[in-house]
Amino acid sequence: MVPTYEVDSFSEDTKAFCTIDKRAGVYKQRVTSRDVKIEDKIYQADEWMNTPSIILSNIPRRLHLQQDHPVAITRQLIESRFPDYKTHNNLFPVVTVGQNFDSLGFPADHIGRSRTDTYYLNKSTVLRTHTSAHQADTFRANESAGYLISADVYRRDAVDRSHYPIFHQMEGARVWDRDALDAGKSFAQTVWEDVAKIPKHSITVEDPNPSFHSERNPLQDGHSAEEVEAMGAHLKRSLEDVVVAIFNAAKSAAADAGETPDTPADEPLKVRWVEAYFPFTSPSWELEVYWQGDWLEVLGCGIVKQSILDNAGVPNKLGWAFGIGLDRIAMLLYWIPDIRLFWSTDPRFLSQFSSTAPIQRFVPFSKYPACFKDVSFWLRSSTSAAGGLSRNATTTSHDFHENDVMEIARDVCGDLVEDVRLVDEFVHPKTGRRSMCYRTNYRSLERTLTNEETNELHGRFCQQLVEKLGVELR
Repeated sequence: MVPTYEVDSFSEDTKAFCTIDKRAGVYKQRVTSRDVKIEDKIYQADEWMNTPSIILSNIPRRLHLQQDHPVAITRQLIESRFPDYKTHNNLFPVVTVGQNFDSLGFPADHIGRSRTDTYYLNKSTVLRTHTSAHQADTFRANESAGYLISADVYRRDAVDRSHYPIFHQMEGARVWDRDALDAGKSFAQTVWEDVAKIPKHSITVEDPNPSFHSERNPLQDGHSAEEVEAMGAHLKRSLEDVVVAIFNAAKSAAADAGETPDTPADEPLKVRWVEAYFPFTSPSWELEVYWQGDWLEVLGCGIVKQSILDNAGVPNKLGWAFGIGLDRIAMLLYWIPDIRLFWSTDPRFLSQFSSTAPIQRFVPFSKYPACFKDVSFWLRSSTSAAGGLSRNATTTSHDFHENDVMEIARDVCGDLVEDVRLVDEFVHPKTGRRSMCYRTNYRSLERTLTNEETNELHGRFCQQLVEKLGVELR
């Protein structure tokens, strides 16, 4: 007999994803050992499932909504620059492949669709990799001219001090309706009037490229040059206003902490626009800021692909969208050196931040010692269909992916691993077998690790490499 899991109600997205029997007016859902429960929803796992328990357990944390958390404060700072935009901060992180990729025009062979990059629950269901997964649905709802979506997003990635498998993004968009213009005004005139309402700034902006280019950054069919010029100006001025607020706050925090040679408090703020490519906008740009002696990429943006708006049922609308990483901005604002700190529950970290106080530079507690350990292994030389931690994997040199190593390190060691990096590799001249050597840095943010702890962690890490990837330890 198949066991069941009973709840009072199921949301529509849960019904779409799960096998449900309705008996006596109550939904009962089949649950097997391969099913995944996320809060009140259950998803049927299949061979595509590659989401470890450590990721699933952190979904309820929602740092962007946690009171006085630096990620939440950063969100609020950016939201304050868009006072008339509708905010969406509670959208559930499980989405369909259609929402995450297809609705945005991702090609079928895009690397983002790979199980080496994305967390799957089953072939048609993923943990969202970006807030843009909700873009088409939000356009379809048609509740406001401008909106902001802030959310936790999930990607399999490197293990180091600036990357974490869960991070936070803000998606923003603004549209205008061609069918709702004031009499006698063109679409471009209407947008330019809105540009004039954006707060002015005095920062230096480098924008050497034209608003569009026929080859590098093309116009879309149906968009006139005048319309894109106006929307591009509104987009850029809106985001320049955000950057001024963020970096002025960061400079003030640096000044309060004592001016340092590499970040003088009186250094003029400089920003520049560079051409970019995204599957869901055209033309597209990235905004960079000159900070600590180098150009820092802050966000990506562009004119929304008209096909997205057409498919959302609002073909009469045109607009722009942007995406910004909240964790990266929060690290910059507060001078936070390690992204793992955001997930700490240590009061020495959390007590330093307040949404009602000015931005203050983070004061580190003790720097605990690192412990480096290496693991070397051979990949098998025969071919296989692995990749993305497939079940009963036998990893070969053809399908090996570094993100699998990173995922095992995180799953075994959690936040006790600071970084994992490849330090050596070679191919045996006679057998053709490939050898890899990875160095793992074990370091707690809250205490000194003992040799016994790190040896035990490293032993389990090596064991899992063998069991999950089928490698041969050297």
